[in-house]
Amino acid sequence: MTTAARLGHAYLAKSVHRIDSDRIAHGRGPGFLRFGLPAESPDWVTCDTFLGDPVGFSAWRADLAAWLRENYGESPDRTVGGYLMSWYLSVPALAAGLLFHHERRVPSIRPADLAFHRAPDKTDPDGVALLSPYFVCLPDDPAAGTPEAVVVADEATLAAVLRGRFRTHASAFIARFGPQVRFGNHTLWAAATDALEGGLWLAGRLSGDEGPAVLDAALVMGDGRPPFTSASNLRPAAKSDGPTQWTRRRESCCFHYLLQSGGGECSTCPRLSRKC
Repeated sequence: MTTAARLGHAYLAKSVHRIDSDRIAHGRGPGFLRFGLPAESPDWVTCDTFLGDPVGFSAWRADLAAWLRENYGESPDRTVGGYLMSWYLSVPALAAGLLFHHERRVPSIRPADLAFHRAPDKTDPDGVALLSPYFVCLPDDPAAGTPEAVVVADEATLAAVLRGRFRTHASAFIARFGPQVRFGNHTLWAAATDALEGGLWLAGRLSGDEGPAVLDAALVMGDGRPPFTSASNLRPAAKSDGPTQWTRRRESCCFHYLLQSGGGECSTCPRLSRKC
C-alpha cells in the first residue's frame, strides 16, 4: 500500500470510528459501516460484482421470497421486488449519508468502491464497507490538501457531489434491476429518492441528532429535479411534548400491503391520499 493510500485509509477509518463511537454513546450499538473488508470476507460482495451477476439478483430474490413465505405465508413478486430495491439502494445512500452528516465528507460510492454483507439468516444488508480512500470535503477539513481529498468551496457544492454520486450508483442499479421487475421508471426512481433522503435522515436519527439531519436532507435533495421524484418532504409529525418528531411521506411503495397478513398500507405509503 502506498503512503498516500495509508493516509487515506487513516482518514476514512477514523471517520468511521467516530461515527461508531457516536452511535454507541447514544445507546445504538456498533454501526454497520466499516472501512475495508475483513481479512476473511466470504459473505461480503462488492456492489459491482453483485450488479454484474444475474445469479446474485436471483439468489437474493429467492432468499427474500422464502423469508416472506416463512413470515407471512406468501411472497408476491411485487413485494419481493419492492423490498429488494429499497434494501439495495440503502447501501450507497446510508454510507454517503453517515459520512456527510457526521464528517462533512463524501466518500466514493461507485459500485466498485462499496461492498455489502448479508448474514446467512437475514435478508437485508447488515454491513457496508467503504473500499476507496478518496473523498470530497470542505476547506476546513483536517485532510484538505492531502492527495486523497478533493476540496469544494461550500456545503451546497458538497451536497451536490453526494447527490450526483448517488444518482450515478442508482442509475447502474436501475439499469440492471429494472428489466427484471414490472416497475416503471418512476417507481424505480421514487425508491431511489426515498433511499437518498432516508439515508440522510437515518444518519441523524441513529446519532440522536434528527433536526440537523432534516436540514441535511433539504440541502442534498435540493429542488428534487429529475430523475429524483421530489425535494425533501420531511415534516414535523403531530405535536407532542418533548423534541420535535419528524416524518415523511414515501415516494415509493414497498408493496407490503399485498401480503394478506401484512396489515394494509404503511402510514407513510404514497397510495394513501392523506398526508402523514
